[in-house]
Amino acid sequence: MGEIPESHPRYLSLKTREKISQAMKKGITHETGLIAHGRGEAFDYLIGEKTTSFADDAERTAAAALLIAENPVISINGNVVALAPEECISLADLIPAKLEVNLFHRTDVRVDKIVKELKNNGAKEVYGKTADASIPDLDHDRGLCDREGIFSADVVLVPLEDGDRCQSLRNMGKTVIAIDLNPISRTARTANITIVDNVTRAIPNIEKWVKKLKNKEEKELKEMVRSWDNEKMLEETLSFISKRLNSLF
Repeated sequence: MGEIPESHPRYLSLKTREKISQAMKKGITHETGLIAHGRGEAFDYLIGEKTTSFADDAERTAAAALLIAENPVISINGNVVALAPEECISLADLIPAKLEVNLFHRTDVRVDKIVKELKNNGAKEVYGKTADASIPDLDHDRGLCDREGIFSADVVLVPLEDGDRCQSLRNMGKTVIAIDLNPISRTARTANITIVDNVTRAIPNIEKWVKKLKNKEEKELKEMVRSWDNEKMLEETLSFISKRLNSLF
């Protein structure tokens, strides 16, 4: 694709698609990641391609959960590193949290490329290559993880997740924060805190809230997380989408 003019009405969308495409050509994003991105973009249309008030509330609660965590980890896959590598690194540094590569279509070559991409963007340490532990009840490669990373984490931020690992992480007693544009997916309905937002908006907004909440008392942050009603938020998001669609015709 040639240079995309900023005047193009779909400028941001086209730039994002190009990032995913280039990441696939470099062997970072799996080809099925393009399908996942297209599905997410369709849901982004439905919410108006902006951060809703419901998503902002979820991002605020996610920031609180990450701040009170003892061992928070941000899970990274090919699409995430294609779209928001610097943002994930910045957020991890601020919390602080660990970064761990976790892939469904896992090969040593892809893991190495993603680790290298993260380090090229400023990451100091990236977990996921050791894979010396396994998430119970997961028979595919997303079950492979580092013992010092996801396996021992108490809070895991999982952008662009698949539902079965989300459930397995919950079964291990972990708090799972999911970023998922599909409010009716298994992941969205399984996570403790679901952020129905584009990962390119969600990660920077979580960081904004981390900065605002960093000096709050732990008691206040814990109450924010305790009182979070994920099911209610998903219902409100679906209602918002329905009303928005009706208003367009």
